Amino acid sequence: MFAVPGQALRIGKRFREQGIAMANVHSSQWCRCLETARLLDLGDVIPTPALNSFFTNREHEPRQSEAVRQLLAEQAKDKTTVLVTHQVNVTALTGIFPRSGEIIVVRPVKNSLSVLGRIAP
Repeated sequence: MFAVPGQALRIGKRFREQGIAMANVHSSQWCRCLETARLLDLGDVIPTPALNSFFTNREHEPRQSEAVRQLLAEQAKDKTTVLVTHQVNVTALTGIFPRSGEIIVVRPVKNSLSVLGRIAP
């Protein structure tokens, strides 16, 4: 997910309305993603290189995707994890081509991700 400022504020508000006031928030190191992650206001933002776009360096995809799957597998099961990243990364992990600001809800299952749903921006 990566959104314009107004979208990010609304998305954070929607999380809080659903009882998620704090989350593990990981973001691409790219400025717009970091801004989106901070505007969600769901907790400290952890810059995560594996979430950086590999659009111009496709050879990085296998290593980065595996690092993201591992990251999600290691997260506490009792706390929501939010990843702010790029379309190319989401598509590689889920097979979904998301819209800007769209949320893809997943659950780690063994060495892959199970898509539970999509939330439009």
